[in-house]
Amino acid sequence: MISPDPAPDPTPVGAPTGGPIGVLIADDDPLVRAGLVMMLGGAADLRVVAEAGDGAEVLPLARLHHPDVVLMDIRMPVMDGLAATEALRARDDAPEVIVLTTFDADEHVLRALRAGAAGFLLKDTPPHEIVEAVRRVARGHPVLSPAVTRRLIARVAGSGRDLRRTRAEERLAPLNDREREIAVAVGQGRPNAEIAALLHLSLPTVKTHVSSVLAKLGLNNRVQIALLVHDAGLLDDAPEG
Repeated sequence: MISPDPAPDPTPVGAPTGGPIGVLIADDDPLVRAGLVMMLGGAADLRVVAEAGDGAEVLPLARLHHPDVVLMDIRMPVMDGLAATEALRARDDAPEVIVLTTFDADEHVLRALRAGAAGFLLKDTPPHEIVEAVRRVARGHPVLSPAVTRRLIARVAGSGRDLRRTRAEERLAPLNDREREIAVAVGQGRPNAEIAALLHLSLPTVKTHVSSVLAKLGLNNRVQIALLVHDAGLLDDAPEG
């Protein structure tokens, strides 16, 4: 389920500081938390720094332990994972967030992604993929495959579409023509290498354009670019080849 772009590193890479990647687990099910702790504990470059049984506990624990990544369940009492993600990502020093889901409410996942979550994992994802996903988001890479990105986008509720489209078009206005092409290609779920081949650009040039798009639009990751170009209607007539 993890995007092939860029390819996983051959050796584990720790947090930006050079130490282990700190992980905060937020789930109201003690058995799920225990399983995740055991799973992540088997990786030398990962360290569980805290556990939360409710979304309301996440912010104070994040301030205290400074995790690099938060694994966030959606359904929790008092404060659910969506509200916790929005509150957490609003902070300047926010950790990356991977939302845990059973994939039964796509609109909830979209809300989390719009709030800045780095992606989502199904709770039955194989352990090695969960470990690799934590490493990837710690390096700033989302963990949505192109197929899942397109599926989520396709299931956005139709209500308010015209207003969303107008607002999205206004947000995309600062992009130049090349950046707009890059944004559409990202929205189609294409990895950087494929975009480079499609537009006859070098891979470093594509990466530079993607970074520029993120900066101009004030976004955190490629998933948010994809959602924005979808809302603007740019994928409706975009060629797939």
